[in-house]
Amino acid sequence: MKSLRHLKIKLKGGLSQLPYLLRSLMLVWAAAKKWTIVWAILLVVQGLLPVVTVYLTQQLIDNLVPALGAGANWEKVRSSLMLVALIGSIILLSQILGSLLNWVRTVQSELVRDYISNLIHEKSIAIDYAFYEIPEYYDRLHRARQDAYFRPVTLLENGGNLLQNSITLMAMAVVLTRFGIWLPLALLISTLPAFYVVVRYSNENYQWWLRTTADERRSWYYYWLLTEMQYAAELRLFGLGEHFKSAYRILRRKLRSERVQLARNESLANLGASAIALVLTAVALAWMVWQAILGRVTLGDLALFYQAFDRGQNVMRSLLGNLGQIYSNMLFLGNLFEFLELPPQTIDSPSARMTPTSLKRGICFDRVTFRYPGSQKAALQNFNLAIPAGKIVAIVGANGAGKSTLLKLLCRLYDPQEGNIKWDDVDLREFPIQHLRRLITVLFQQPVGYNASVAENIGFGDVTASASLSEIIDAARGAGAEEVIDRLPKGYHTLLGKLFESGTELSGGEWQRIALARAFLRQAPLIILDEPTSAMDSWAEADWMERFRQLALFRTAIIITHRFTIARRADIIHVMADGQIVESGSHDELLVLGKLYAQSWQAQINVNS
Repeated sequence: MKSLRHLKIKLKGGLSQLPYLLRSLMLVWAAAKKWTIVWAILLVVQGLLPVVTVYLTQQLIDNLVPALGAGANWEKVRSSLMLVALIGSIILLSQILGSLLNWVRTVQSELVRDYISNLIHEKSIAIDYAFYEIPEYYDRLHRARQDAYFRPVTLLENGGNLLQNSITLMAMAVVLTRFGIWLPLALLISTLPAFYVVVRYSNENYQWWLRTTADERRSWYYYWLLTEMQYAAELRLFGLGEHFKSAYRILRRKLRSERVQLARNESLANLGASAIALVLTAVALAWMVWQAILGRVTLGDLALFYQAFDRGQNVMRSLLGNLGQIYSNMLFLGNLFEFLELPPQTIDSPSARMTPTSLKRGICFDRVTFRYPGSQKAALQNFNLAIPAGKIVAIVGANGAGKSTLLKLLCRLYDPQEGNIKWDDVDLREFPIQHLRRLITVLFQQPVGYNASVAENIGFGDVTASASLSEIIDAARGAGAEEVIDRLPKGYHTLLGKLFESGTELSGGEWQRIALARAFLRQAPLIILDEPTSAMDSWAEADWMERFRQLALFRTAIIITHRFTIARRADIIHVMADGQIVESGSHDELLVLGKLYAQSWQAQINVNS
């Protein structure tokens, strides 16, 4: 009774997953319509062929018995040979259709994989930036990404096998009914234990998989640390290789032990289910042999029964196994659809207005309060700041003062919880997000180095404009990257990075100049640079600042920096501390005030001297 209640609970849980089955089939249909139709036709034919073979085998045996008693009778032999030829043709046709079906499944698999990859990529691009700072998001992404590529195809294959086996089973049941109405029922009962095992352990495996997602991700993290170039030097210098290798091994041992225990329990349960099925098969076969001894059935009937019952039992076990696998795949696919349904919070306003092409008056932070997701502390509290158009504005302050938060809010990677940010007196949320971002060019504190050519790395700054080589060269010259590029083996056509063959690695400062050129390529009215010279020496820094002033002419620029040698060349300097502007003015004005800026300036001068 306990087992039956357990099965009932599992089946009830499975019904809640049915919407995922329909969505999965719709997903496969959207990815490969024509191939799915061909696949369905082949399955129906494949489902009927075993029944035809069983029927022809019975006819052959019943033809052979009198032929053996009558000697070499050509008429009897010819009839038997024709049946043999038909059976051979059916078997050959089944092999041909099987090969064709495998090819069709491969095509479907590739089409579905690419289709799902596209869905995941679209969601990853559209999802809020905030999700990337939440561990739960990475758990969801890991679960969706890990199984998304093969689960829908596996579900389709299971569904196809279910259809094929159902057709075969119904035909076999019709064959068995002529020998006794109870035989199809015995066939069903003999396979129920196997079905119970599949459903129970599908659910247990899924629950284990959910429970260990974080551990699985951590094991991948250790694997990544041990195999990626960016960590190789530090692992060797500090002798961390053995530490992370041991951590990986311990975690994998734990996961492996739990997985092996689950597999052991499932194997024992399958063994018990097979024993029950064998006993019922023996009873049914013994009854049929007794009927043959009594002369109630022929030898052909006995052969027909054995093949029908044996195949029917195998088909029934496969069919129930298909149901269990479908249930399991629906559980896993729930993670994919949950990921695809993650709702973005930073979205376009329903009444979005036309985006301007320039910045005429300036940008204003008006009583802005912002907290990062999951944090109780406000990064900005009732924050106010005015950035006049056409000026170079430096924002300085200690780490954690809130400088980079301004960048993220201006780019609408986040929206503030209170207050607003205005572009020429219009709230940023009134503009379509993508149009707003076209008005801004940014160099982030950790610039990205793409494993692509120099020209492509710079051209990524404005992919919609398809910049010419001369425009790319101008951007590189403005960023002070020209000398770096001239030293490369193929100039602007040099492949950067070491991920692919013949790639050339750059230093941190060189990568930063390439990223600066990428930022400069976009002719946006607002330039935001986050620590733009952090990897440059003082001589290169002074040269770059002079270039930048010319480049930023007639545009608005915000430089976020902790280097006062850069800040001093700005038109206006704002000093941040604890999420607030505490001082504002030119370099000379702030020195006269003698407060935080002046103290920090003197400290930097003393260190540099």
